[in-house]
Amino acid sequence: MTQYPHLLAPLDLGHTTLKNRVLMGSMHTGLEETGDWNRVAEFYATRARGGVGLMVTGGMAPNREGGVFPGAAGLFKDSDIENHRTVTTRVHEAGGKIAMQILHAGRYAYGQECVSASAIKSPISPFVPKELDEEGIEKQISDIVTAAVRARDAGYDGVEIMGSEGYFLNQFLVSHVNRRTDRWGGSYENRMRLPVEVVARVRQAVGQDFILIYRISLIDLVPNGSTWDEVVQLAHGIEAAGASLLNTGIGWHEARVPTIATSVPRAAFAHLTGRLRGAVGIPVITSNRINTPDVGEELLANGVADMVSMARPFLADPDFVAKAATGRAKEIAPCIACNQACLDHTFSGKLTSCLVNPRACHETILTYAPTAAPKRVAVVGAGPAGMMCAIVAAKRGHSVTLFDAAKTLGGQLNLARQVPGKEEFDGLVTWFADEVTRLGVETRLCRAVDVADLMQFDDVIVATGVTPRDPGIPGQERALGYIDVLKGAPVGKRVAVIGAGGIGFDVAEYLVAGGHSTTLHPAEWRREWGVGDPAVTPGGLADPAPEAPAREVWLLQRKAEKPGRGLGKTTGWIHRAALHAKGVKMQGSINYDRITDEGLWITRDGKAELLPVDDVVLCAGQVPERGLYDRLVAAGVKAHIIGGADVPAELDAKRAIDQGARLAAEL
Repeated sequence: MTQYPHLLAPLDLGHTTLKNRVLMGSMHTGLEETGDWNRVAEFYATRARGGVGLMVTGGMAPNREGGVFPGAAGLFKDSDIENHRTVTTRVHEAGGKIAMQILHAGRYAYGQECVSASAIKSPISPFVPKELDEEGIEKQISDIVTAAVRARDAGYDGVEIMGSEGYFLNQFLVSHVNRRTDRWGGSYENRMRLPVEVVARVRQAVGQDFILIYRISLIDLVPNGSTWDEVVQLAHGIEAAGASLLNTGIGWHEARVPTIATSVPRAAFAHLTGRLRGAVGIPVITSNRINTPDVGEELLANGVADMVSMARPFLADPDFVAKAATGRAKEIAPCIACNQACLDHTFSGKLTSCLVNPRACHETILTYAPTAAPKRVAVVGAGPAGMMCAIVAAKRGHSVTLFDAAKTLGGQLNLARQVPGKEEFDGLVTWFADEVTRLGVETRLCRAVDVADLMQFDDVIVATGVTPRDPGIPGQERALGYIDVLKGAPVGKRVAVIGAGGIGFDVAEYLVAGGHSTTLHPAEWRREWGVGDPAVTPGGLADPAPEAPAREVWLLQRKAEKPGRGLGKTTGWIHRAALHAKGVKMQGSINYDRITDEGLWITRDGKAELLPVDDVVLCAGQVPERGLYDRLVAAGVKAHIIGGADVPAELDAKRAIDQGARLAAEL
């Protein structure tokens, strides 16, 4: 008897049956642009072997003007078919099914050739799109149809037509972008003409025995977006045009509401999928912040959807479904929705990977082959770098002992998990601890070690992390350190936070939240961010109504730049907006003169002033804790250094985990 009967139930689509209700949603990885199609094939085949019911590729452009950036991958010509057939053949050999997403970026295309319904520039691109005429619209339809036919010829089991997230077809649907007065604009019947026409013509071209998914925007989260009645009207039109499945998209890329970051509650928008499911006759897929089999099972059992879409969880663990199906759900490496190695990479032009799983998109390059020469390995430091190194080394067959002076595993991840909105870190620390135990790593906690304790090991990995940097402010003995604060030290009602990097922002969020996290309360979170009901307001926007802050906070930095500039590319704006909503005063170009019983004395714009705060919290950077490494090297011990002990850059867990994995793979 499976623990997940709904999640693992087959889904009959008529001409074919999916073996379970799990869709691996589309992710742009950048792999196709490398031109290494063996590498692309192995990425998808690895997930097929992991048991997912159906996969959707990253968005493939139907033509040059529709690519998300110049040089974006697509199916532009018949000669591209053989490359894609490499992928589909490998997936089918692995027992999987795969659909190709056709994504036309419209005005989101980062290039001068971009096109749209009207010549209205998007806020996330510097290019004004060309308004298409009748001939231009026909070309786009024809190119999408041709791409679908080529996808079928390449061996794909279906296509997904991207109609959400503010891309091309979505742009025609809403008056926010579509200002036309011809048959493609004006009334909603006219505005929905293009997506319905695209689906109908694709279905006619590919035949009935081919999966056709339409990605529909349930809530645009932009001004003058679609109403709920319009969403349902479009869904009916898409169903009648021949779609097999409706996949659901949430929010445009330019929306002021976060939709997939870690602070978004799990399944925060699934209620809308449930509402749509009751209005149409074809299966409906729910998406966004679904990252465990338990969440997926609950949604399906409650009739919210017919399938669940998870994308980034398959970066974190390609064996997600197989582990759930065989009673090993606790072994699933958790997606923490951090965006650091996936979306941040994508929007920075880098190859996608995963903070939790450095092998993601590197399956042919980073391998954990069994060792032919097992070693006795000591890892000193049980933070993310040390734990990942210990896990990979043990997987490979080495005998590993993990030391830490603390009484628990996790290192500074245990501080991160105290921050409201970062509850997913709880699962990450638990997974690390469970894997350490399962793989037989010997743990020696509450144990500070030195050179003499490590002489019997063949290799010693030093992952001792960082210590807070001394900012040298007169009177700083009156201040609190960020470690003490995140461990629960009492803090007054008016607080100055010194340092506006990632830790400073975390501490500020911790202070203003006062122990309450709206991430754990979806209805409160929606009120806080102004997520309304598209049946009430077009696009589903409402006035944000955040709770009053628990404290008055100043977030300060010496640098003469916007605080938070170094935060994640796709999440930094969320942190800044959240603190702004709580009244946090973020200021740069600050000189710290002294801390007294009166508060913090600063100089700004050449003028001295007093911030009358009750407490000052120091978040002024870190320095590497590498003394042990230096002593080991001096003693002639074979030692390696990783993580913050090597480079203490903003407690970068992504780099630390990657370092740990790569070192262990080479031992």
